[in-house]
Amino acid sequence: MQFYYGEKMPLRILDEGEFWKLQEAEHTQVIRALVPNLEPAFVQALGAWEQALSQTQAMFVRYIEAVVRSGHHVSPALQAEIMQWVCFALEQSRQFVLLLNQLGTESQPLKSNPTAITVLNHIRRESEYFIGIAEALLYTRR
Repeated sequence: MQFYYGEKMPLRILDEGEFWKLQEAEHTQVIRALVPNLEPAFVQALGAWEQALSQTQAMFVRYIEAVVRSGHHVSPALQAEIMQWVCFALEQSRQFVLLLNQLGTESQPLKSNPTAITVLNHIRRESEYFIGIAEALLYTRR
């Protein structure tokens, strides 16, 4: 994400958040489809994560709509709310990466599937990308 968007920055980070949360939710489906014999505890965890990530993605959409309705004149209160939401989404992605790491180390069906390992590593890198852009935004705003 580039940082020359000026007043459109809240909308830009919201677009990024909406996109990456959708990706993360879809990634839970990809893992379950790619490893059909995945342990039931991981299947359940991924299902719960899919719901949580989808809810976060929906909230990003609501914030996008609020910014658009405001005519891109974001009040300080809305700006603070958005930054809090980005913090939440950042931490959620960190926790999701921890689950991905756990899958990679503890799931025998996943570890015995070279394609799944490659996909898992790709998914982790994508979540880490969102973490990086969210951190960059938050640390430049302080």
